Amino acid sequence: MSDDRAPDRDAAEAGLLVRRIRAGEREAFKELVRAHQQRVFQLAFAFFGNREDAMDIVQETFLRLHQKLGTYREGHSLQGWVLQIAKNLCVDYFRKHYRRRREFETAVSLDVLQVPAEENASARRACELKDLLARSVRSLADRQRTIFILRHYNQLRVEEIAGLLNISPGTVKSLHFKAVRNLKGRLSPYLGAYR
Repeated sequence: MSDDRAPDRDAAEAGLLVRRIRAGEREAFKELVRAHQQRVFQLAFAFFGNREDAMDIVQETFLRLHQKLGTYREGHSLQGWVLQIAKNLCVDYFRKHYRRRREFETAVSLDVLQVPAEENASARRACELKDLLARSVRSLADRQRTIFILRHYNQLRVEEIAGLLNISPGTVKSLHFKAVRNLKGRLSPYLGAYR
């Protein structure tokens, strides 16, 4: 059997799973969590770069999902609905905690990364660049950051992102382009790129 499953079959399976959960079947809810927790974690970790915050979002997502199970519309993407809940929680949490935290951080300026002169310089450099990328992604405007994360960390297609965020595919492409351009601008001095 191919990995490319028919959307109708996925929707039917999602509808059956949700009906089982609504009927009080605990194992069905566990199946739902197992099927989607990794993607929710990836989304949240990409937002925050912090395992504890990401785990909080995972727990809150499935708690919220259980509370709002009655609002799920059969025939729609269950994964999209789960990720929509997670994305909203990430944005709210980010606005509440991370913006305030930035004022007090004494993070190294993006312009002043030192290159270590040791044997493992390339490993440290890679680690610094990974950290720089994570901080740069977190500094993007909300919609740019969300689209970049959904596209590159969750590997969603443009059409899936458009449906998830309730915007046009053209808007997704435009915001993705801006996000990539902004990230290139921030990262190019460290990647040896010149304008």
